[in-house]
Amino acid sequence: MHKTLTALLFAIALPGLAMADSARAPMGGPPGGDFGGLHMFKALDLNRDQRRDVGILMAEQMKSRRDITERYLDKLPAADKQAMENEIKAAKDKTDAAIQAQLTPDQQKRFAELKQEQTKRRAEREEFEAWKAQRVSKTE
Repeated sequence: MHKTLTALLFAIALPGLAMADSARAPMGGPPGGDFGGLHMFKALDLNRDQRRDVGILMAEQMKSRRDITERYLDKLPAADKQAMENEIKAAKDKTDAAIQAQLTPDQQKRFAELKQEQTKRRAEREEFEAWKAQRVSKTE
């Protein structure tokens, strides 16, 4: 378990180190470029430096989540799956806090509002998917 945790921490830190010297936006775009269609950040009216920094943070988060998921999925017992979910949440919370630190007070307020909207949409989507799965199972 200790070796796994060490490897996991190293794997999480590696993408961050790789991205730290890059001023490019995610998806290989120009510095301060678009976030690959992430609407939420457009509504915050970020300046160029904020866009670049938040873009780098988001790219790191996406890479980290993908790496964590690949390592754990389909071969884990329930306890390890829960540990993975906790780790993903902790990484996301850390990124959100780092993003908040880049924002002005007005942007922080808008960020919180957008996060609430996102949570609501996600819950509605989960409800729809459950309804759809239930409907499909009834027709089979």
